[in-house]
Amino acid sequence: MTFEDLPTTPRAEELLDKAFSRASRTGRAKDGWDAQESMLITAANILSDNLANVSTSWPDFEFEVEPFYYELADAVVNVDELRQALSEVNWASRRIDELRSEYQAKMRKSGVETARKHRKQAFARMADIVEEIEDDLLTVGEARDALKTLPDIRPDEPAIVVAGYPNVGKSSFVNHVTRASNEIASYPFTTKAVQIGHFERDRIRYQIIDTPGLLDRPEEDRNGIERQAVSALTHLADAVLFVVDASGDCGYPLESQLELLAEVEERFDAPVLVVCNKSDRSRDVEADAYMSVTENDNVDAVLDMAVEAVGFEPDLPSRGEN
Repeated sequence: MTFEDLPTTPRAEELLDKAFSRASRTGRAKDGWDAQESMLITAANILSDNLANVSTSWPDFEFEVEPFYYELADAVVNVDELRQALSEVNWASRRIDELRSEYQAKMRKSGVETARKHRKQAFARMADIVEEIEDDLLTVGEARDALKTLPDIRPDEPAIVVAGYPNVGKSSFVNHVTRASNEIASYPFTTKAVQIGHFERDRIRYQIIDTPGLLDRPEEDRNGIERQAVSALTHLADAVLFVVDASGDCGYPLESQLELLAEVEERFDAPVLVVCNKSDRSRDVEADAYMSVTENDNVDAVLDMAVEAVGFEPDLPSRGEN
């Protein structure tokens, strides 16, 4: 997943403490002019390297982040603000490296006492730079903590998104067709868990995703972040299975379910297939397929219909390619 391996972002104070305490230990191991230069190099390298690691460990949002994760990340954190913070951290890394070179050159032309003054001056300027980006480090750290919890969904694998009101049988369907321990994850902005199952057809692995809290109620009931998350799902879905319960046992009238269906059809460019579940109780709705998960009736056929709607064709090398 795009953000799960991001390193912990240090706070400004802890980074300065680490750099200057290690520089002090390095200086005690040497004498005179060499001690001052070693302290300068040690502190500068720790600060510059750690800040560079913060900025370079993040993927390039413009070129390396899939549209699904880009928009989902922007729903959780402000991506523009995050990119600006990363830019400031990268600037600080380069500036500290420049100060190291600048003060090394000054120290080579001076005696021990003057070298000590140069080293102290360099430390003060480095500290000012790190403190200047204190808020940027906090921004990056908070973004990292939020984004690492995003559901592990593979944009490069075909995905079937399951939608519909609560209690219509979406989770039961996902459990049935995957027949495995499905992954449970949460979007950081909702208390409801996302269920992600997998199944294979013709050696192709498919993802099937139930997104409670997002596609189970009208858009007017979603907050701004949830609406943006739904928008992110439009980049992911290769097909949508909209499950309805014509019997009304789910607790929601069929009219409301069909209004939500109309919203989903308008929102998604991917094929939207209407599936009437609990068909052993009622078929009083026009649908693409009818099934009963509890009775194990026509469930696999519905899955085959979804696979056909996806129409996924893997990129296979031709015989002429090496």
